Amino acid sequence: MDQWKVGTKTLTWLDGGVTHMDGGAMFGVVPKPLWEKKYPVNEKNQIELRTEPILVQGFDGKNILIESGIGAGKLTDKQRRNYGVTEESQIEKSLAKEGLTTADINIVLMTHMHFDHACGLSRWEDGKLIPVFENAIIYTSETEWNELKNPNIRSQNTYWNENWEPIQHQVKTFKEEIEILNGVRMVHTGGHSDGHSLVELTLEDGEKVYHIGDIMPTHAHHNPLWVLAYDDYPMTSIFQKQKWIQPNTWYFFYHDCIYRAVKWDENGAITERIPRSPKM
Repeated sequence: MDQWKVGTKTLTWLDGGVTHMDGGAMFGVVPKPLWEKKYPVNEKNQIELRTEPILVQGFDGKNILIESGIGAGKLTDKQRRNYGVTEESQIEKSLAKEGLTTADINIVLMTHMHFDHACGLSRWEDGKLIPVFENAIIYTSETEWNELKNPNIRSQNTYWNENWEPIQHQVKTFKEEIEILNGVRMVHTGGHSDGHSLVELTLEDGEKVYHIGDIMPTHAHHNPLWVLAYDDYPMTSIFQKQKWIQPNTWYFFYHDCIYRAVKWDENGAITERIPRSPKM
């Protein structure tokens, strides 16, 4: 597993599975000759998107998880084919390498509740869906939670009852922003979904590092105009990228198959990077 020590904090990427989604959908109106220079694509026009939750440690002694992975045993054969799923989650094995179990996770931060982020929140046991992180408080925005329970004709394809009903007693919501712990903040952004949020971590020296979820799912989406066809509110995504993507600031990723974290300069050139290991 990849680990990034930044100050006294540790970020560890867990084995949450992998999908392969259509490149055109992931880059919206951007022509393929442009985006394929920045991110690899296969013969089916799919790009590899990891679904690897980030274990964050060093804040008030809590074990914090950002996102939950694709889950295991939650998808049908048709869904695995359509979403290009070649690996499912092995969260328990990943946590065991860190001397932890799922019961040791105190907090789960969900930028949003689309299936590729939320399937890992529940699992099947004796024919019944139960929480994976049974002792955790799960945070997501109030807007996201409300739409999740009452999806529209578009969002019903990604908000699934089996991902929220088993864990609803663990969920805490917020409106615009919330300080989870000292140095851990979530901010509602909208854009990718109406309830989408980002995660901000503040280090000892005041430096901030960001996970802005699917507003910038990979380093190749750095350009504010490169937004997803999956975005429900693309103009909001553009505005939020302009607001939150700043030079000389670290950004880390859940989906990126090349980098764990990246820092850009004022001209948009990568100045520092944490590469993803070829094999977890």
